[in-house]
Amino acid sequence: MTPQQAAEKIQSQFGDAVTELREFRGEYTLIVDRKKIVDICKACRDELDFDFLSDICSVDNMGEAPRFEVVYHLYSYSHFSTLRIKATVPEDDAEIDTVSGIWQTAEWHEREVFDMMGITFRNHPDPRRILMWEGYPFHPLRKEFPLAGKPSEMPDVAFTNEAPMEGGPFVTSPAGDVVTREPRSRE
Repeated sequence: MTPQQAAEKIQSQFGDAVTELREFRGEYTLIVDRKKIVDICKACRDELDFDFLSDICSVDNMGEAPRFEVVYHLYSYSHFSTLRIKATVPEDDAEIDTVSGIWQTAEWHEREVFDMMGITFRNHPDPRRILMWEGYPFHPLRKEFPLAGKPSEMPDVAFTNEAPMEGGPFVTSPAGDVVTREPRSRE
């Protein structure tokens, strides 16, 4: 099955839930209603053999409505083909259902999208932040986030001076046996 056939099958099966089908250089993208994302993803896995979710990412279209897009990159090992699914998410209700029950890899990808963009995934089994620390109030990939970052409550003890490159406590010597090259042997 080609990506075009797969995309057309999903479009015919889900009707109004697929708002657009795009093709660019042989790659097919389905724009879908976020309320049907779980059903569409199940159909992609079970009926079309898209057995691998390679990535989930998000796009911030600041100034447009709906503001966010959640993008699912699917791969079929049996057909050696890819399919992209996009679900639009409004800023005032930045939630979408989790697909971690369909592909386990979704757990980490969804945590990253939440952490960086602030889109929450309903029924996610582990909704903790994955890159920023718990309690961090911002989402760094949103377009209003300043490039220089924002001040934080991180203690200064977390940041140290540069480690020396030559002769430092964790730099091994280039010559000698394994025992004498070990940094702790110099103490």
